[in-house]
Amino acid sequence: MRFSPKELERYDRQIRIKGIGKNGQLRLKGARVMVAGAGGLGCPASLYLVAAGVGYVAVVDKETVELSNLNRQVLHWASDVGKLKSVSIVKKLRQLNPEVRVEAVDEVITPENARQLVRGFTVVVDGMDNWCTRFIINRACVKESVPFVHAGVHSLYGQITTILPGKGPCLQCILPKIPPEEEKLPILGATAGALALLEVLETMKLITGIGEPLVGRMLHLDAETMSIQEIRVERRTDCPVCGKPK
Repeated sequence: MRFSPKELERYDRQIRIKGIGKNGQLRLKGARVMVAGAGGLGCPASLYLVAAGVGYVAVVDKETVELSNLNRQVLHWASDVGKLKSVSIVKKLRQLNPEVRVEAVDEVITPENARQLVRGFTVVVDGMDNWCTRFIINRACVKESVPFVHAGVHSLYGQITTILPGKGPCLQCILPKIPPEEEKLPILGATAGALALLEVLETMKLITGIGEPLVGRMLHLDAETMSIQEIRVERRTDCPVCGKPK
């Protein structure tokens, strides 16, 4: 696998980063990332993954664009209302970087298809807006040994952690029960954007090997006071997803 002259110019600034270089950029080019959800997290996450040169990005979402999405879902525009979110996103991503392959996956994530959807990916990125689907993806990633970068947002608050199957706690270790859902989440677009870009950083670290991922740690962002708290989390032996009895 080689770079074209245009690719070398496009990625010049990140190739210059110590710990990434051309080898790290090659790993990005060879990576396959699934973005589960094309909303407030999925839009900015997919945008920066494609800009960074991840070789294949699949955006999975069955929903259509609504006007109330546009305060935070930055790859959907007014003219996209009524269109499939995954298709709306992919159209712009291909214009941003024709050097990578981007695919819209028009499917609902279910317990029946989740393992097949995540299979073969380098990393799965959480772009979802409901806990039930997050728990489904968490289980599928653990069973398929695919790293899962989780983030969630609410109002001015958010959290992020990285699940590395077999090497740290999974999402259900941290949250044993599915949290209650809200029909219409209060959310500020910038909060979703901030967490999504942290997800991209975690994903790039996992792919290139640079830095220390958030395995066994969860960051909580309080944007109201602009403070970040780190919480240590441990794998549970009684976890129904990844636990092993003593």
